Amino acid sequence: MNNALISLKHAEIIQSRKLILKDVNFEINQGEFVFFVGKTGSGKSSLLQTLYGDLWLERGSGSILNYQLEKLKRSDLPFLRRKLGIVFQDFQLLTDRNVGQNLIFLLKAVDWKDENKIKTRIDEVLEKVGLKDSLNKLPHQLSGGEQQRVAIARALLNNPEILIADEPTGNLDPEIGDEILKTFKEINKEGKTVLMATHNYDHIQKIGGRIFKCENQLVTEVVIHQV
Repeated sequence: MNNALISLKHAEIIQSRKLILKDVNFEINQGEFVFFVGKTGSGKSSLLQTLYGDLWLERGSGSILNYQLEKLKRSDLPFLRRKLGIVFQDFQLLTDRNVGQNLIFLLKAVDWKDENKIKTRIDEVLEKVGLKDSLNKLPHQLSGGEQQRVAIARALLNNPEILIADEPTGNLDPEIGDEILKTFKEINKEGKTVLMATHNYDHIQKIGGRIFKCENQLVTEVVIHQV
């Protein structure tokens, strides 16, 4: 058995009984920064959803953090997702709660009880994303980039082994998007595995990493030769 954190073999990604991607094969190791690129509707998000258990793997085989995706049970999902940090395009913050309350809500949902440990962990993740002074602000008082930073902080709370980001800069201005990218790169430098779906090829040139292209129902690794 190999040491890959993520593996798919002859996997078919299916959504609403429709074949989205076929014969998907790849392995991802710890500490890699991996981009899934392609046009809107090419299957990037469906692929990530399969990895975090939002879509079932009905054909082929796969594993993530030693969970077999084709055998995944609903009862496994909470335990798998505690090992993953997931960042979406639309932030998904609770609008009636301030930044601190948003983060407390998640920690208590995964059974953190010690108030001092909760406060310490929230301070740590907000400092990591540069928002330590925004604890008491409501989401509407933050810019789009700041809201996405809160979403990244939330994804880091449980110290996940893998960070999954689905078009995390899609709703942001290019300059703000670049800052968010730098945050992901810093997290990756600390040893976290990062998977990012994007249709923005500029990201890849600025960050570097492995690239898988989703196109015509296929996923192929793209090798960029340095001159």
